[in-house]
Amino acid sequence: MNIALIGATGRTGAHVLARLLQRGHHVTALVRTPAKLPPVAATADGLSVQTGDVLQTGALERLTDGAEAVISALGPVGRQADLHTRTAQLLVPLMLQRGLRRFVGISGAGVDAPGDDKSRQAKIISFLIQKLGGAAVADKPAELAVWLASGLDWTLVRPPRLLDGAPTGRIDHHAHRSVAGTTITHADLAAFMIEVVEGGLYAGAAPFVAGARRSS
Repeated sequence: MNIALIGATGRTGAHVLARLLQRGHHVTALVRTPAKLPPVAATADGLSVQTGDVLQTGALERLTDGAEAVISALGPVGRQADLHTRTAQLLVPLMLQRGLRRFVGISGAGVDAPGDDKSRQAKIISFLIQKLGGAAVADKPAELAVWLASGLDWTLVRPPRLLDGAPTGRIDHHAHRSVAGTTITHADLAAFMIEVVEGGLYAGAAPFVAGARRSS
């Protein structure tokens, strides 16, 4: 597939980029600082790098030219507390204009979505996150609202706390029900996002995802 990738220099995005290339996809990555790309970018076939900012319409137009899907691995970004919402507001009309329907991005386990069946503990945690998290946390529900109204085949994955470390290959996920795990590695999250894109999974949904707990 031809994949447009946002956030390729981040801790999850670097894993997304490496895995996409390993699996034979052609990736166009939009980055502000190409020097921050992971080492795989230096020798990779199938990678095109566009320098620019996600809040520049022209940069997004170049990024999505010929793309079959968009993956965003954007994380929290300094003072731009509404970055995810503003990015979605720019992407949606552009994707509609181009007939580009597929988007996969990262939200958070504390975000509520229609149809949720969260456990009591998860509801309490979500409430605390939403009350105490500030503007950056408020950005996530606002972003979700943009995608809900878009009519596109979007997916926003909702992970818990993200950790560094090697991929484990043990992942639990569900469209509406809380999963038991409380952490997931950046590498496992990246693998799940690519599985969602390749398999056409969870279109129009915001699945919970976490590292699966070892059975005793």
